[in-house]
Amino acid sequence: MDTPTIKAIKIEKPSEANIIIGQAHFIKTAEDLYEAMININPNTKFGIAFTEASGDCLIRVEGNDEELKNIAGKNALNLASGHSFIIIIKGAYPINFLNAIKNVVSVCNIYCATANDVEVIVAETEQGSGILGVIDGLKSRGIESETDIEKRRKFLRNVGYKF
Repeated sequence: MDTPTIKAIKIEKPSEANIIIGQAHFIKTAEDLYEAMININPNTKFGIAFTEASGDCLIRVEGNDEELKNIAGKNALNLASGHSFIIIIKGAYPINFLNAIKNVVSVCNIYCATANDVEVIVAETEQGSGILGVIDGLKSRGIESETDIEKRRKFLRNVGYKF
C-alpha cells in the first residue's frame, strides 16, 4: 500500500464570483448540473467542470459563460480528483442552487459553497487522487457580540434573505 501525498490546491476565481465544489459519479453530471442551474435562474452566469475518473478521464465542461467555463475547467484540471465538480457563479449566491444541485441524481456530496478563498485538500496515490476536504475562508477570531449580531441581521435583510 503506498502512502498518499497530501497537498492543498488553491481555487482560482474572480473576486466577485462564488463557487460550489462537490463530488458526483457519472459522465452525464456536467449536463445535469447545467440543467439544474438553468432551471433555477437562466440569467445567472456560470461555468461547470466535472473531472471524469474512469474511461477517458477528461474534464467535462458546461456553462453559459465562456470565461467561467474556462476558469472552472482550469480549476478542475488542477484538482484532477476523482469524480469531482466545480461550479463558478457570477451574479447569484450558491444558496439559491444548492437544493437543485443536491437533487441531481449523480451528486454524492457538496464540499463547499462560498465566495471565500478556498483551498482543496487532496490526497494522491498511485491510483489517482481524491478530495479530503476544503479550507473555506479564514480562521475564526471569536464569538460575535451584540453589535455583530445586529450587523449580521441587517446584512441578511439588506440582501433580501430575511424580512
